[in-house]
Amino acid sequence: MNPSAPDWILKFLNLFDKKDLLVPFKNEQTFYTALKETGFIYGVSVSALPKKSLGNLKLTKEELTKINLFHALFYQFYEKNKSATNNEAINSIILFYEHLEKRRASFFKKFSLAQSPSNVLEHILSTRLQEANTLLKKNTVSLLTYSLLYLDVLAYKQWLLDPTSAKNYYKQLETAALTGCFYTLKSKSVKTKYDKLLIELFETSSEYIIDETDGGVATFLDSLNYLKSNEDSLEKNYLLDLCCLTVYEDLKMDEVEHQFLQQLLVTLNLSKKELQSSLLALISFSQKYTEKILLFEYSHPVKQFYKQSASTVKLLIIRNKDRLARELEESGELVVLLGHSTVRDLTAEEKSKVKEQLLDVCKTIPSLTIFLLPGGTVLLPLLVKFIPKLLPSSFQENRIDRFNNED
Repeated sequence: MNPSAPDWILKFLNLFDKKDLLVPFKNEQTFYTALKETGFIYGVSVSALPKKSLGNLKLTKEELTKINLFHALFYQFYEKNKSATNNEAINSIILFYEHLEKRRASFFKKFSLAQSPSNVLEHILSTRLQEANTLLKKNTVSLLTYSLLYLDVLAYKQWLLDPTSAKNYYKQLETAALTGCFYTLKSKSVKTKYDKLLIELFETSSEYIIDETDGGVATFLDSLNYLKSNEDSLEKNYLLDLCCLTVYEDLKMDEVEHQFLQQLLVTLNLSKKELQSSLLALISFSQKYTEKILLFEYSHPVKQFYKQSASTVKLLIIRNKDRLARELEESGELVVLLGHSTVRDLTAEEKSKVKEQLLDVCKTIPSLTIFLLPGGTVLLPLLVKFIPKLLPSSFQENRIDRFNNED
């Protein structure tokens, strides 16, 4: 299964019976715990929930995140619709995102190439990963990793209960999550330069900070009282996990940080045992995968876009290199121009021909239709950058062999 190619949702649902995706989990809490063990709640998916193999491809964290997000939404649908079909589940999830995005018509115009509901949903989920923290807001700096994607799952659950309240629910819980993370950062006795930068960025966003005075923590905690009597602990556990992730990002916890978490426990009506369980799960995951887990990640937006785009293009080329090589061989003029591009700058007319013919090649390979989407052409230079490795050896005569010992 290739989650970066069309029809991966249908392939996923064909690999697993409905019972394989639902039965192993006794209830929503069990599912949440399993989802956390994959790393999805921490924003770093290292595996998918199904135990059965997903195929021979080595999946990226982004692809695993995409699978886990779909599986979580899929599970929520069947919790409320036991006898429904997979097609009904797909259409329901699409309607949910349409509801949350109804003021952004352009969001769904992006998917005009899709031929089926499953393809539409695939494009939606891909876009959610690209815009993980911009579903309902437009002016927040892009700092957040995939940790907040679970808000989609909670909002979808609310949408299934009452569609009219889903958007306000999302905004309220999002504000609680981000503000909670802000005050958790503030509680750190020793702050890194990135902690200070993040706090400054939060403080300039009045959309989320309830109160910047010394009494701000109390005001924030009071705002969570509506969750205290909520028997469904998913929201409470999620907020606690996010705050633990924020405070334990440096793998240390001082007395002030611990005190803030204790206050949060009282407000959410959670036990010390649940705090201990949350921290142990985080420590265990971190030690097992020997990787620093970040809730926040600051980088220049343009550099971040280029880095992610280059990674995506490289992955697509690797997975489609044989077919791409065959298509290039049949495009004589294109191969010649690409060969020339390795030794000189192409003219404007030649660049136009390369662009036009590359798009024609992309049309023949489903995985490369990403370049045909609105804005996709800006990624073509990245495609050109990686293609020379697929060209005949005659175009690589000037490459120095590092293992050649000849003078």
